[in-house]
Amino acid sequence: MTKTTYPAAPVLGARALNRATLERQLLLRRSSLSAGAAVEHLLGLQAQNVKPPYYALAARLDGFVPEELSTLMDGRDAVRIVSMRSTLHTHTADDCLSLRPFVQPARDRELTSFRKGLAGVDLDRLAALARDLVETEPRTMKQLREALSARWPDADPQSLAVAARCRLPLVQVTPRGLWGRSGQVALTTAEHWLGRPARPAPTADSVVLRYLAAFGPASVKDMQTWAGLTRLRDAFERLRPRLLAFRDERGAELFDLPDAPRPDPRIPAPPRFLPEFDNLLLSHADRTRVVPAEYGGRSWQGNQAYCTLLVDGFLAGLWKREEDTLVVEPFGALTAAQRREVTAEGERMLAVMHPGRPGDIRFGTVVRP
Repeated sequence: MTKTTYPAAPVLGARALNRATLERQLLLRRSSLSAGAAVEHLLGLQAQNVKPPYYALAARLDGFVPEELSTLMDGRDAVRIVSMRSTLHTHTADDCLSLRPFVQPARDRELTSFRKGLAGVDLDRLAALARDLVETEPRTMKQLREALSARWPDADPQSLAVAARCRLPLVQVTPRGLWGRSGQVALTTAEHWLGRPARPAPTADSVVLRYLAAFGPASVKDMQTWAGLTRLRDAFERLRPRLLAFRDERGAELFDLPDAPRPDPRIPAPPRFLPEFDNLLLSHADRTRVVPAEYGGRSWQGNQAYCTLLVDGFLAGLWKREEDTLVVEPFGALTAAQRREVTAEGERMLAVMHPGRPGDIRFGTVVRP
């Protein structure tokens, strides 16, 4: 059998990757998409806390108001669920019912870390009991632990609750996650909350195409980092004839959709205020397309992530809203023009997210938790 050969792949530098990724992420130019369409295009928004999805959309969409996402969640058109990387995401209802099954192998693998605490536990029986509990009425994690511990008193309570979360697609019911009206975390199944069954897991090939549309150009390892999955190489190889291949400056092979935008690296990238845990910074194995090497690790401390500032498309500082003041901490010196642009973007963000409370903008040091 003759092996198919492909021409040498062009090299994409850090700025070329940066501009392409920003364009896919709706950060090079703000989009006119609706909140729902943007959440779908981006394959969900990291939502470890309540506010980040709202700030993520404010940075990306023209005309966005927080109530738009709240309305989707209140109408059960969007939900909060553990999905990629075992972290909470805000997904559209359709993606919740399909992407969660797609990453189920990672949830199964996560359970192996809790084997000791689950000794003697029938996981199928646990899943059935947990489903009955949360579909009878939404339960907090504390209530779920207590109920499952009554059935398996010798097991570790936390491991029991984690097993329920891994085996079942548990969504956080509203008002949790609503802008300005959030409540405690209470859980039920996605199927019960949305009133329809889960879909079969989509093919890896179809998710690869969606991932590249939102995060490409990207390597196999990049997508595996985003999804928290392994063994995705075969899907990329099946798709290879339909994709373009590139190399980054380190020689790693990157794939992309033929018709996806790859803007001129010289195009200006305006400042953007991003929330903590934004997927722009979490969805590639190699983050240098957004995070300069000298700033690696600056947006994290332990398990705590900080709100980040992009200048010229790259991580350039942190920000935090302290009472009515937006404090901006650049990592390096900004030019006078850059300070004006950052200030203008900060004023816009405050006007979108906190109308009627303009607040001050101060360059200084962000107070860490």
